[in-house]
Amino acid sequence: MAIQIKTRFAFETNQATDALLQFEAAALPEQHIRSADTRLGDAEHVARVAAMDDIGERIWIRTNGLFEVSYEAIVEPQRIAADLSSLSALGPHDLPGETVQYLLDSRYCHSDRFHNFVNAEFGNTSGGQRVAAISDWLTQHFTYAPGSSGPSTTAIDSMIARQGICRDYAHVLVTLARASTIPARYVACFAPGVTPQDFHAVAEVFLADPNVKDGGTWQIVDATGMADPQKTVKIGVGRDAADVSFLTTFGANRFLNCSVDVSECD
Repeated sequence: MAIQIKTRFAFETNQATDALLQFEAAALPEQHIRSADTRLGDAEHVARVAAMDDIGERIWIRTNGLFEVSYEAIVEPQRIAADLSSLSALGPHDLPGETVQYLLDSRYCHSDRFHNFVNAEFGNTSGGQRVAAISDWLTQHFTYAPGSSGPSTTAIDSMIARQGICRDYAHVLVTLARASTIPARYVACFAPGVTPQDFHAVAEVFLADPNVKDGGTWQIVDATGMADPQKTVKIGVGRDAADVSFLTTFGANRFLNCSVDVSECD
């Protein structure tokens, strides 16, 4: 089973402006890139740099005027998804150093504000059972509502509104997992079955690996229920959406259009 990806987007600047792009499927052991074609508009400067945790690449560009991006790829996910509820948590003292940042507050995920909530709501669970319970709680208490949130919406805002899009569901799940002392990160991805089709966002949690003594494993969780972890193609990861936006400009821009088409293929 392979996933076919087609995306295009365009934006415009009125003067020379730097922008950071991240929209390509990451080359990882858990997903094989069968083919890929990236086409970028005219730019004064283009440079590729490693993305967070060395998952995927970012592209620096410096452009003035109209800039268009086209990307097509066929990717074969080879991920083995574990039964989440069967995985135990690792004690904080047993966590590898690179996961510690995913226990801490970030721009959109203020986990310190939710310790009392997770203890009251999910206190009889731990590890993967806790994460599954959080995901189920989101499914039951949140409404998926396109247009209900914006670039500044935090997990706190979403908890108050009890609605949002994939970005907001991921932020809340990440926040509540961190409040439970479970490392959690935000994952930008492509996935078939997402409605409306767009760049998608899920969460990833770090739990004990039953196959490796004292080891851990990152497991994808999508509280919207739209993305199958075994059919999900990762673009990149971060503390929250700010770290892995497909477009970040360091100056004014006018976003013109975006289309994403993701489907299964042979």
